[in-house]
Amino acid sequence: MAKILYSILGIIMLSFFSASAQVDLKPGKWTAILLRGDGFQIPFGLDFKPEGGSLVCYILNGTERMKTENIVVSGDSILIRMPVFESYFRLKAITKDSLNGVWIKGGAAKDLIIPFAATKGKSRFPNNKQGEARQAGGKWSIEFTRANQTKRPAVGEFVQNGNSVTGSVLTPAGDYRYLDGIVKGDSLFLSTFDGIHALLFAAEISGDTINGYFYSSASVPERFTARKDANVKLTAPVTAVKAGSDGKLNFSFKDLDGNTVSLPSERYRNKVVVVQLMGSWCPNCMDEMAFLSAYYQKNKGRGVEVIALAYELTTDEDRSRKSLRKFQQQFKVQYPMLITGVAVGDTARTEKTLPQLTEIKVFPTSIILDKNGVVNEINTSFYGPATGQYHLDYKADFERRISALLGR
Repeated sequence: MAKILYSILGIIMLSFFSASAQVDLKPGKWTAILLRGDGFQIPFGLDFKPEGGSLVCYILNGTERMKTENIVVSGDSILIRMPVFESYFRLKAITKDSLNGVWIKGGAAKDLIIPFAATKGKSRFPNNKQGEARQAGGKWSIEFTRANQTKRPAVGEFVQNGNSVTGSVLTPAGDYRYLDGIVKGDSLFLSTFDGIHALLFAAEISGDTINGYFYSSASVPERFTARKDANVKLTAPVTAVKAGSDGKLNFSFKDLDGNTVSLPSERYRNKVVVVQLMGSWCPNCMDEMAFLSAYYQKNKGRGVEVIALAYELTTDEDRSRKSLRKFQQQFKVQYPMLITGVAVGDTARTEKTLPQLTEIKVFPTSIILDKNGVVNEINTSFYGPATGQYHLDYKADFERRISALLGR
């Protein structure tokens, strides 16, 4: 296994040295890496393009092209901010074909900083192995082993075309979005980067079994084992209405403009209401926000409303507002986004915000209220567009339930 894992180190080598050249990057596709402290590299794709007289950058993962327009160039330095998350690259142009610098991600207590490099061209995972590639396509039952030896389940859904592999991994708490990679002989490599996730799977395929390691940003690696299983299913975490409650929620929080929004108000009377529990640090919340915003714009005239309750990394209201505003603008959100003022890491977050419920376990979680304001469903298993049929099934179920509650 060590031989498999260390083969990734040859993908791209970092070269830190100073240069004073003006930025004049070659447009087109680049391969970027984040270099972990243990030496392992998490690669992903970039595509630099001139658009409308400005330089833009697309983050590439499988079929996803995440557009990043907030780019500031000064001399040979480049600052690239991600469109929604507290995440950015501080880079220096070494040549027309190479960039070095760091990726910085905002945290609850301190920022995460990981060295970064990018090179024009190249492949995310160069294939230097001869012979037939083993098969990684299909559905897999996965078990991760954390550093403390506890286990967690997951499902892998992969599509293989020759040596190329795409797909996603689903966990009880969400999905790992768009994974993109390759099979080289008996070795499987998959990675993704979306501004907050930076993930790498490196493993060995042996028949209907895959064994390897999972790397997430700078976290301690986790071992994983996968076995092919077309019928594998996940059990969703349970959040429910507390026994003895009438099933009605009652909250008031400020929106991004400082206005107080209360659930028991005229705006929501006799409406079907979706309460979205989210955070601007959450990649699956980004996908759910895209879905709910588009759904609301199309259906708000039918008697349905949506309210987002945000649980941020800290209780700093200005920081929370700034980060949530990026979500609002990116997805053209027309429904209220409320700042709860309770940090996501607060163990009393449920009691402080929605005491009528049992523990809030995952983000996003959506709560659907009927026209009488009573909880009809609490859904803790949103899966995004990278999960294919899972996402289509989620959307279809959501739309059927709302239509039934609306009576049409």
